[in-house]
Amino acid sequence: MADDARDRRDLQSGPDRPQYHGVPANALPLTASEDRQWATLSHFGGILGCVPALLIYLIFKDRGPFTAQESKEALNFTLPPTIAAVVANLLVLLPVVGNIFAVLATLIWIALTCFSVSAGIHVNRGQPHRYPYNLRWIK
Repeated sequence: MADDARDRRDLQSGPDRPQYHGVPANALPLTASEDRQWATLSHFGGILGCVPALLIYLIFKDRGPFTAQESKEALNFTLPPTIAAVVANLLVLLPVVGNIFAVLATLIWIALTCFSVSAGIHVNRGQPHRYPYNLRWIK
């Protein structure tokens, strides 16, 4: 029984085929429309905080120059408000001033959403976007 399983495994991963199949290390560059699409999504992802921009930057930064530029811009913009919102949401648990931090966290999310949607629309037209207030920690 164990020999049958080993024989099947050997057939699947012979000398020409590796046992595990994955994405090639040298992925193809993005087309112009895909580049604009991922750049746009990195800005629209700001609605959810800095995680979408971070993932898009890490995955696609070497595959498309527009995506690299815009996802870095979106990440730099969304990182500080995301940290502030997480801290404000933790401070909601304080008994006396918790409601103030709940309002503050909501206002941060609303501002982040407005700026991110505006930037996403701008980038979807194929134009680079620079946020007016951005720390640009990631170079």
